[in-house]
Amino acid sequence: MRDLIAAGVALALVFAVLSLATTLHDSRRSRRRKHDAERARGRHVVAELPTGDDLTLFSEDDTCFYYGTQVVKKASILATRVLINGSPIAAATSTRARQQALQPTSFEDRPDGIARDRWDVALETEGGTVLVECGSIRERISQELARAIFDVVKTSVENEDATTPSRESARVD
Repeated sequence: MRDLIAAGVALALVFAVLSLATTLHDSRRSRRRKHDAERARGRHVVAELPTGDDLTLFSEDDTCFYYGTQVVKKASILATRVLINGSPIAAATSTRARQQALQPTSFEDRPDGIARDRWDVALETEGGTVLVECGSIRERISQELARAIFDVVKTSVENEDATTPSRESARVD
């Protein structure tokens, strides 16, 4: 009788392990399909952001950034900021932003508890602000995601400033 119970428990454990392995394999395959679809569109994946039970991709091509279903044109970005719990800690502002009344980014803090800092990146565009939620995962993962997105957007803002003649120099000529 004892051997029969042990065999039943062993079978249940093997079934649980196989089930977890199948779920992991399906998750990897889904993730690979998302990356392949982005590459097929000519985009480069910058970061995978944890959103609910799934991952949302932040990607870019030559002219735009893509956050889930949102499209942000690189030329329309006036500033980008890294936010921790809704407050900016790092910023990059375009020279084009000087001509507009740009307000500092700040979002209402949601009480996630002191042990979990929420990291976000705000993309301030001519049409409004897009908040890229990087999460509140411990062990610096969310911070690294936010930093990677911020660095790519900051580089884009700097490149856009370098290639776009300023309005002030256009008036002088």
